[in-house]
Amino acid sequence: MAETAETRRSRRRSPWLNGKLMLGIAVLVALLSLQWIGPLFVDTQEALIGSTTPNLVPVGQKANPALGFKPSKSAHPLGTDSQGRDMLAVMVVGTPRTLYVGLVAAGLGLIVGTILGFLAGFSRGLTDSTITTLTDVVLTIPPIAVLVVVAAFFTQTSVTLLALIIALFAWPTATRQIRAQVLSMREQGYVKMAQLSGASIWKVMYGEMMPNLLPYLAASFMSMMAATILVVTGLETLGLGSIRLPTLGTTINNALQASAVFRGMWWWWSPPVVVLIVIFLSLLLVTLGLDQVANPKLRKHL
Repeated sequence: MAETAETRRSRRRSPWLNGKLMLGIAVLVALLSLQWIGPLFVDTQEALIGSTTPNLVPVGQKANPALGFKPSKSAHPLGTDSQGRDMLAVMVVGTPRTLYVGLVAAGLGLIVGTILGFLAGFSRGLTDSTITTLTDVVLTIPPIAVLVVVAAFFTQTSVTLLALIIALFAWPTATRQIRAQVLSMREQGYVKMAQLSGASIWKVMYGEMMPNLLPYLAASFMSMMAATILVVTGLETLGLGSIRLPTLGTTINNALQASAVFRGMWWWWSPPVVVLIVIFLSLLLVTLGLDQVANPKLRKHL
């Protein structure tokens, strides 16, 4: 049976241009771009404590003076909390800051893990043994305990410091996974051919093997980013984060401390929860899209 025009177009289409991958990346870029686009529409200074009238209800919400709530104002469509912060401004400031932690920690962890994983998987003898032993040692250290101690010691822990500390514990997992992939790939025919042609070890690793690992590395990055955001949000929810500039985790912590759930202040805790759900769903979409890139059997659904 002759191929249809649609089938031929589908085969010519790049697997990187699948809907799940594009949608997930688009949502993440949109959320991250709030850092630059948000201030054009929202006064980000209102995300600070005492910057505006406290306890304003969202637009369309009926105020209950008995609980201390005040009528809504058009300038504050999502209302304000009991400390005088505009919730829309808090989301505009806090969402990119939370994503920033994930990007920095996952990026640094993956870079270090990729370099060490390639060296350990491609080399033999002392290099492999040293990297493997160091990886196993670091994996035995509980990162949550270290983060709690650091966050408790530094009363004004910045998101950058948290990201760097998490990156110190993120690379061993990436190193072990990439080493396993490289051990399998080093026996492939094209790698042997490159070695016989006299290519340097760096040319073989990063010129021949790296391109075939790109979908896997990207998926690992998404997984590390999701884990980092989850860890940081959990620490901040426990009150171990920066209190001056908001993040999604500190916003949830403030809501818990003020009993916002029991007081009916849904506009205080639900926006950060919804944004976190959107972030994790976007990361999942990107991972599923990368699966289609790496697995030809899934491309028929593109």
